[in-house]
Amino acid sequence: MKKTQLLFLFLISTLTAIAQTGNIKGKVQTSDGQAAPFVTVNLKGLTKGATTDLSGNYELKKVAPGDYTLIVSFVGLESKEVSVSVQANETTNLPAIVLKEDSRQLDEVVVIGSKQTYKVDQPSQSLRLQTPLIETPQNIQVITEKVLADQQVISMSDGVIRNVSGATRLEHWGDMYTRINVRGGRASAFRNGMNINSNWGPLTEDMSFVDHVEFVKGPAGFMMSNGDPSGIYNVVTKKPTGRNFNGAASFTLGSFDLYRGTLDLDSKLDKEGKVLFRLNLMGQTRNSFRLYDFNNRYSLAPVISYKIDENTTLTAEYILQHVSMSNIGSPYIFAKNGYGGTPIELTLNDPGIDPTKINDHNLTLNLQHKIDDNWKLTAQAAYFNYQQVGSSLWADAATEDGGVIRRVTIADASNIGKFGQVFINGDVTTGFIRHRVLGGLDLGTKAYLGDWYQSHALDTVGAYFNIHKPSYGSPVNGYPTFDRSKGIAERAGLGASISQRYTGLYLQDELGFLDNKIRLTLAGRYTYVKEVSYGTPTQDEKFTPRIGLSGSINSETSVYALYDQAFVPQSGSIRGGKQPKPIAGNNIEFGVKRDWLNGKWNTTLALYNIIKNNELTPDPTNTGSEQFSVQLGQTQSKGIEFDVRGELLPGLNLTANYAYTDSKITRSNSTTNGAREGDVVPGYAKHNANAWLGYKLQNGALKGLGLSAGFSYQVDRTTWSWGSPGEKSLPDYFRLDGGIFWEKDKIRITANAFNILNTYLYSGSYYAYYDYYYWQTEAPRNLRLSLNYTF
Repeated sequence: MKKTQLLFLFLISTLTAIAQTGNIKGKVQTSDGQAAPFVTVNLKGLTKGATTDLSGNYELKKVAPGDYTLIVSFVGLESKEVSVSVQANETTNLPAIVLKEDSRQLDEVVVIGSKQTYKVDQPSQSLRLQTPLIETPQNIQVITEKVLADQQVISMSDGVIRNVSGATRLEHWGDMYTRINVRGGRASAFRNGMNINSNWGPLTEDMSFVDHVEFVKGPAGFMMSNGDPSGIYNVVTKKPTGRNFNGAASFTLGSFDLYRGTLDLDSKLDKEGKVLFRLNLMGQTRNSFRLYDFNNRYSLAPVISYKIDENTTLTAEYILQHVSMSNIGSPYIFAKNGYGGTPIELTLNDPGIDPTKINDHNLTLNLQHKIDDNWKLTAQAAYFNYQQVGSSLWADAATEDGGVIRRVTIADASNIGKFGQVFINGDVTTGFIRHRVLGGLDLGTKAYLGDWYQSHALDTVGAYFNIHKPSYGSPVNGYPTFDRSKGIAERAGLGASISQRYTGLYLQDELGFLDNKIRLTLAGRYTYVKEVSYGTPTQDEKFTPRIGLSGSINSETSVYALYDQAFVPQSGSIRGGKQPKPIAGNNIEFGVKRDWLNGKWNTTLALYNIIKNNELTPDPTNTGSEQFSVQLGQTQSKGIEFDVRGELLPGLNLTANYAYTDSKITRSNSTTNGAREGDVVPGYAKHNANAWLGYKLQNGALKGLGLSAGFSYQVDRTTWSWGSPGEKSLPDYFRLDGGIFWEKDKIRITANAFNILNTYLYSGSYYAYYDYYYWQTEAPRNLRLSLNYTF
């Protein structure tokens, strides 16, 4: 509290000391009366400027008194000049500036511009905030479509996290789902603002239908639903843009028999632009550096948007992902004596095991209604249906000489989610205080059913599978035959079902003082959750406050402080039949944000301290068949994060980050190894640094030719699960990537090399009950070549 008070006094004294300057405020609209977002407003002959927000509003602060010419411009549009006079200690409110283009034409250039940037200024509408990122009192990072394309990222598990400070991935079950940890805990998975997180999901999103990815560090109370105090990631899918018929097609070749094609079609379906359409298609076949390992996919993502009237738009979106992949446990290696020491191509999988097949359906309806110039209502509903038929592989035993008994377990699953949200945004002024208001209701049900009761050992004592002399085909015990004559609900029963129903209510007011130089956020969330996990029912409710303070030192620099709480109900089995308590967590965060070179690139520095009470974790004393949990007293995660992204110089783009993370048990209810006071929390690296730099020649005969390079470096990595005395640690991690590209008109050719140093990279853990190590390797040196054509 003392730190917050000192920061507040510092902001007051600094900002009120500024005198003999004035401000310019106004709004930019299109010729059809719609707000014009992301338009640049500059003072002619000076570097001072601003960018309009989603409502078309702009403000230039601390302008010396005098007469100026305001230049209003956007990429691809003709600039407009407006004269303005500034008086000392006064705010000049200009009438609305109208661009000649209508909102549909502006959308076209907005889309073209956003595809070419590493940095954005506004969060997506699905994050509900209407505050520019530089003014938001929290560390929020946005990975743009341009970044994803330059790095040839093809799915959420394919290198996205290198673009966010402190993010690590736990490779559990390979490419089936993406488990991302930030700030010492699991980041909850969101899609278009809805919490779709589950125990083994969601299915990893293919990048063909993804526009960008947003990471929110720490509790995200404004997202209304319950989630982990560490943070969330929000996948934002592609929507129609309102442009005339256009699109893009790409084809990618890669190592290990990667063949991938995508098609993106975007168009108006009528002359007036009331009906818009977008369709994204993807097909992929891919083998692996591991023997008998493959991942074949296709996706279909149509979106249609109908403008009911000038103020109301209804959008319907459907996403289908189909996967046929090798056994979902096949990436694991098991050994008695420690990590590594095996060929990179080694697998415990067998070609005679049937593939795992997944069908994932998602239908979303979104309604947006502009009530007036100050208020907007958004409502959306979504249905998710995930069906999986397959198997997983694990080890029953591992011997000193490399012997392993492989066990294949049925892995059928059904995961159904239904979500509904209604929220309202307002931007009004009372007296000298500006209010950015957010209020909403969030409803959701999740139901997971799994069958993992049937299993079959491929090997036996005396006839082991040997990791040093592997032999495939015709295992000694033959292949499994699973009984699927009954439905998944009957097979799962109470012991393999998880269901959750929740209600969230949220209200926030961001109060702006001193011409919005200082912003105080006051908010609260009420959450009610009813859950049944493995037959154990629980229900909890809690009110959690959120207090944020943000101040603008100038138009390019802001500082902030944040206190936010999270509430996460838990279900599980504790020895003795006790009911688990919910996680009660809070985050205290301080940060500095700055835009450089008139907003071309920005930096974010954040310091945080997260406390989590009552977190459940698997009991380290479990036998192979037991699924008991222990409830920790308290864990603490603290650290520093630094992110930089944007265009440093013409043609020179950078995304780079560093994070220091320290996460430990600070109070324990257990004396068990791995769950004691002072033990580290699994799943993070103490030092984590990443960078990706690309440069494109701007002139000359080689104009359009570019080079790129990037690295990922992790030091003091913790394992995936709680440690044991004498357990071997993971080595430091370093990966070097790079590439070359060429752009001309509508064509782009990209070639990247990954793991250039051909390092044996892996992560994993130790399984105390069976006394062996298990890990997953990453691909050795590999190449990708992409051809992209836009039209």
